[in-house]
Amino acid sequence: MNRKKKLTQIHKKRVKAVAAKNSGKKKSGYVSKAERAKLEAAAQAEEPEQTE
Repeated sequence: MNRKKKLTQIHKKRVKAVAAKNSGKKKSGYVSKAERAKLEAAAQAEEPEQTE
């Protein structure tokens, strides 16, 4: 691999890493099963209030 190609690859790799770091998270954090159950129960409790 010649020098120019190697330097170009290194530069592209670093640019890609910085862009990925600055792009923000795409995934939400982990929500436990118990927490999901609480959220679902809260959502179901609110549904009858909204329909009235």
